[in-house]
Amino acid sequence: MTRLLAIFFAVALGVGATLAQAQLRSIPADAKRGEMVHVEDTAVEIGGKRMRLAAGAQIRGANNLIVLPSALPPRSLVKYTVDPQGDVFRVWILSAQEAAQPDRKE
Repeated sequence: MTRLLAIFFAVALGVGATLAQAQLRSIPADAKRGEMVHVEDTAVEIGGKRMRLAAGAQIRGANNLIVLPSALPPRSLVKYTVDPQGDVFRVWILSAQEAAQPDRKE
């Protein structure tokens, strides 16, 4: 009985891990692409331009988990959106697959 239970849990963990990896991120089509560097506190630099992170800003890693600004990998290729004040609101660090996709033409 315990062997059967162990097999069940192993299969359940495998299925859960596969589903987590298969989760697609929904990056808005109008998100801008840039190279981001954390400067200090709530200041970042994108494409050489210093910008401020909005209150409640989120940075998501390639695995879709939240990344603290101070833990941002140096020179991260990202897509980002800004709020009405022009502050950086949402950031997605691009995976190699996402980075290879062309930006939408306007």
